[in-house]
Amino acid sequence: MVTDAISDMLTRIRNATQVKHQIVQISGTKMCLAIALILKDEGFIDDFELYNEGTFKYLLISLKYKGKSRKPVISKIERISKPGLRVYADSKNLPKVLGNLGIAIISTSQGVMTNLKAKQLGIGGEVLCYIW
Repeated sequence: MVTDAISDMLTRIRNATQVKHQIVQISGTKMCLAIALILKDEGFIDDFELYNEGTFKYLLISLKYKGKSRKPVISKIERISKPGLRVYADSKNLPKVLGNLGIAIISTSQGVMTNLKAKQLGIGGEVLCYIW
């Protein structure tokens, strides 16, 4: 059993892009679903589907690559806030990832969103991960 579903999701995506897999299977928690939706909206993955097998839910994520050499769109994916050390940022101190070329995923009181949307709404929250 995995205790940190977000770290497990990010590690599976990181490992799958390194060996150029097309599809990766991830546990279907609400947080993983919200992160996958953000990754799709920001163009880091092609698509995802939610499957049910009995009582177990899982996500199938289709990864995105560029060119003939199949260079992954996600060059780095990094977990920031961990179960042992939570990292929070208020609306004035939201992180900028590579000068806004990448995104930070923030868990706020109004749901999971990117750092740019949270800044636009003027809210802060827990910094989950950086992706570029």
